[in-house]
Amino acid sequence: MFMSEQDLKKPKLLLHICCISCGAYVSQVLNKDFELTLFFYNPSIYPKSEYEKRLKTVNEIAKKENLNIIFGEYDHEKWLDKIKGLENEPERGARCKICYIDRLQKSAEYASNNGFDYFTTTLTISPHKDAKLILEFGNELSKQYNVKFLEEDFKKKDGFKKSVKLSYELNLYRQDYCGCEFSKK
Repeated sequence: MFMSEQDLKKPKLLLHICCISCGAYVSQVLNKDFELTLFFYNPSIYPKSEYEKRLKTVNEIAKKENLNIIFGEYDHEKWLDKIKGLENEPERGARCKICYIDRLQKSAEYASNNGFDYFTTTLTISPHKDAKLILEFGNELSKQYNVKFLEEDFKKKDGFKKSVKLSYELNLYRQDYCGCEFSKK
């Protein structure tokens, strides 16, 4: 039986990345089965110099790996307004939940408005993040925006260890905090 060009076409996936140290491994895994586009949307990252450092590294790897990349708006003040009153929450607390939702919602919205079949995020690769909650939010937003959510906990099967190893092999910048000034404490 002959396959048409349509049958051979990979589904389009928008991958939200917070940094390339996580994104490099996940993009290698997903690039096999999807037409992949990276989505760098991270208004929580502070200071601006940290944001720019991550952005530069993302750009370098995207070019090296021939990956498409979309840059979301960086408006840290707007993000601070969203988490107002939650500055002293512990890591994985209410502030982080708002951050997960914000980044996933922007990803779902962009994917829906730009013809993607799927969206997902690298946030689940971190052992410091609540992957179960992130996946729940992704599934809810999938219904709201009418775009499929690739429900994947990327830290499974030693994903986090593999991402760290790949980061060292590629000599990638690895930050020592999630991104916001409150996680840096």
